[in-house]
Amino acid sequence: MLESTFKLSEHGTTVRTEVVAGITTFLTMAYIMFVNPMILSDAGMDPGAVFVATCLAAAIGTAIMGLYANYPIALAPGMGLNAYFTYGVVLGMNYTWQVALGAVFLSGVLFVILSLLPVREWVVNAIPRSLKIAISAGIGLFLAIIGMKNAGLVVDHPATLVGMGDITSPAVLLACAGFLAMVILDHLRVPGAIILSILGVTLIGVLMGISPPGGIMSAPPSLAPTLMQLDIMGALNVGLIAVVFAFFFVDLFDTAGTLVGVAHRAGLLDEQGRLPRLKKALMADSVATVVGSGLGTSTTTSYIESAAGIRAGGRTGLTACVVAGLFLLGLFFSPLAGTIPAYATAPALVYVACLMARGLAELDWDDMTESAPGVIAAISMPLTFSIANGIGFGFIAYVVIKVATGQASKVSSAVYVIGAAFVAKFVLIS
Repeated sequence: MLESTFKLSEHGTTVRTEVVAGITTFLTMAYIMFVNPMILSDAGMDPGAVFVATCLAAAIGTAIMGLYANYPIALAPGMGLNAYFTYGVVLGMNYTWQVALGAVFLSGVLFVILSLLPVREWVVNAIPRSLKIAISAGIGLFLAIIGMKNAGLVVDHPATLVGMGDITSPAVLLACAGFLAMVILDHLRVPGAIILSILGVTLIGVLMGISPPGGIMSAPPSLAPTLMQLDIMGALNVGLIAVVFAFFFVDLFDTAGTLVGVAHRAGLLDEQGRLPRLKKALMADSVATVVGSGLGTSTTTSYIESAAGIRAGGRTGLTACVVAGLFLLGLFFSPLAGTIPAYATAPALVYVACLMARGLAELDWDDMTESAPGVIAAISMPLTFSIANGIGFGFIAYVVIKVATGQASKVSSAVYVIGAAFVAKFVLIS
């Protein structure tokens, strides 16, 4: 059955290899079970329900990717988009979390529609590469400032806007130690570097009396507080158009980049460098976002951490199915999620930020008409505390600079439309 479903021999792999790869991938991304509830709870959502929604959304999305698309790629609520959900949309724009979930749902529906249409490749290819990689890097910078704030390392300051917190605080020192541990363990190729560091910092904090001890395992909490609580009609408010677009846009290009990058490492691209079954892979991702919004979590997307499992030999959807099963098993560790403090998860945000920010190195620094809009997009996200604003500034700058330098013909019609839409948004809605 496994051979006929996943074509193991055709991909040169075995059941044992796929299982080991699935465990490896899960260990590298299991931190999301603890980080996502903490971030979304700041938006007023029940952390126990979000924990369950996170595990279920990851399990369902990853199972679809494995069984339908037959790729060793795992999905879970995306880092960056969960922070934008809480700190940008709910706390920054004063919308309810129910409306924010509605926006996630609408972005997922748009993604499903695009995945079904033959123009999806055109849309992906129409956006300049400089903006694609800058947006990913900008989300990383956005995560970094949130992580440092949660760790107590960065605080607000009346004169300079931001300043350094109490570096002698035990919580701050533990957060710094957690980040260093993640980097060192990752360099040593230790599977699960992030989750091991989070658990280690939590244990030290409990032993030092900084955080109260909690349980480890129990029956899953109730999903009722977030299940189908999304406000779709509220999300149709004209002021949320840019928010829906930001969720959709980031998920689309993050997914496309992750799929191609991970498939390339696995040797799954065809002779033309294209990804077979792209439509199925995009459908798995978009359906997971729609389902996740109904369960009560932010955008679900493909995880670059899947590369760890591929490095361990994973080549088929069986790897993904193993990850899905482990996320279901993770449902029984909700007390542990409630025990982990902010200073233990904050280093994970900064660590992921470091991974995402490396995209800035890929900008064409010899062509300022390409690099300048990318830098504007990237630095605007943390400084305005909004992914949508960063995307908007980047597109507007790109169009204006290209036109002013006589390169109007190099700008695609899609970029002109997006740039004009953001101008209208800033002028008429902001």
